[in-house]
Amino acid sequence: MSADPSPVSTIEPAPLLERHRGTLDKALDAIRTRAYWTPYPEHPKAYADAEEGRAAFEALLGHRFALDQPGTDEWTGGERSPYGIELGVTYPHPDPDVLLPAMRAAMPRWRDAGPEARAMVCLEILARINARTHEFAHAVMHTSGQAFTMAFQAGGPHAQDRGLEAVAYAYVEQVRTPDSAEWIKPQGKRDPINLRKTFTAVPRGIGLVIGCNTFPTWNGYPGLFASLATGNAVLVKPHPRAVLPLALTVGIARDVLSEAGFSPDLVCLAADRPGEGLAKTLALRPEVRIIDYTGSTGFGDWLEANARQAQVFTEKAGVNTVVVDSTDDYRGMLANLAFSLSLYSGQMCTTPQNLLIPRHGITTDQGPRTYDEVVADLAAAVDGLLGDDARANALLGALVNPEVKARLDAAPGIGEVALASRKVSHPDFPGATVRTPVLVKLDGAKPDPEAAYLSECFGPVAFAVTVDSTEDALELLGRTIRDKGAMTVGGYTTSAEVERRLEEVCWEECAQLSLNLTGGVYVNQTAAFSDFHGSGGNPAANAALCDGAFVASRFRMVEVRRPA
Repeated sequence: MSADPSPVSTIEPAPLLERHRGTLDKALDAIRTRAYWTPYPEHPKAYADAEEGRAAFEALLGHRFALDQPGTDEWTGGERSPYGIELGVTYPHPDPDVLLPAMRAAMPRWRDAGPEARAMVCLEILARINARTHEFAHAVMHTSGQAFTMAFQAGGPHAQDRGLEAVAYAYVEQVRTPDSAEWIKPQGKRDPINLRKTFTAVPRGIGLVIGCNTFPTWNGYPGLFASLATGNAVLVKPHPRAVLPLALTVGIARDVLSEAGFSPDLVCLAADRPGEGLAKTLALRPEVRIIDYTGSTGFGDWLEANARQAQVFTEKAGVNTVVVDSTDDYRGMLANLAFSLSLYSGQMCTTPQNLLIPRHGITTDQGPRTYDEVVADLAAAVDGLLGDDARANALLGALVNPEVKARLDAAPGIGEVALASRKVSHPDFPGATVRTPVLVKLDGAKPDPEAAYLSECFGPVAFAVTVDSTEDALELLGRTIRDKGAMTVGGYTTSAEVERRLEEVCWEECAQLSLNLTGGVYVNQTAAFSDFHGSGGNPAANAALCDGAFVASRFRMVEVRRPA
């Protein structure tokens, strides 16, 4: 690698350290204690630029998104908002033979800067992203279909939390080894052997972030910042339907890097032509040594099998299950489940799909309830939650793509419908496809490897699966996680023994468990710095967001020894 011709710095290191070192220290404390903490407020009223943010987003529409990065051979685009508007933004399409060497050449100075300086630059990038949260919210809303409040929170502060969390873990792993050491070995009557040793965190190469359609920033930021903070250059390849939020991110990162005296080519964008499949081409390039991917199991499996030159981190599909055994807050359970099934039309990798309910029913604080009564009451809870169209639009958002709608339309043919989906009109966006969830009753007592509930049905589709007993539910839960994977598991029980058994299943199969949630925390939500998103131990994902394992293999320690 040759040294990069970086621009003159306009950000002095000391002000960056003064500005952000306290935030990093608090993040380091948070990942150690797992207590609640965030530097980024999640309420829109905490940010004063609401109209400016909307105007900034609207000013991007219909124009080229210029990044001045090497190797642009043409411009490409084609995003259409799930709310029915054409974005009309075009992005630079890369020539990898030009772009990748330029990114590689930018790395030596970034490597030599060291873990603390890299962390400070990353925190400055996140701070500038945070300052434009309203703009990002509109970009996420109109590429993912999330309702505005969710796009603001999940696409803004919560995504920024996950990015900062990755920086904190990256810092911890890099400074675990000292920069230098004096090694003195006694030799009896002879002079001791004295060596001076230095240790440098050396990046693997270029990190490729392959973005998803539903959560472009929330799922994209952990890999992006983990790789950047450990000294790697990062090439961001967004989902073709959700380019804008990550293009904004790349633009901000390039500005900060340039002002800090580093080459902006440490972070670049790779937008592909319609149907090109650029991710496959880039994933096999020898310069790409790290891949972060969120999406379908098929392509995730392909990456793991074929991108052998790279460390591959994947979040794929899973079948999320809730075991319903008993409850001492029946109304709270129903309300919590209704919200979990409805949020963002079930288009979250953490949304519960299968509700395992004993055939003989459950015990509750309101007396026993049969399987049919539980299902009917849950259907009524969802119906009540979404009965008002304004509230429904605020919770459901829009269906992100036609494939989700096709699965929803096909669901009534799978089994008996306990709650039918209905169309919701959006007052501001008549072109939006908004649908309430469908709840289908299925029998899980008959072994059937082809049963619909044993595969992910991504979107607003839930299955109320009857089982002969809680014991059978636990067996089916374990088999589902083992064979199909799960990002989340939920359980409701008043029995200490059943609770212990649920924990045992999740320990054995390595799945994250939430028990007896009845208030304002939901199984499909996780908090950065405290909750682990995925475990890396079952087929749904081979990594967790975020832990030491997520960052430690993005760099290697290289030692130089010399006589002292």
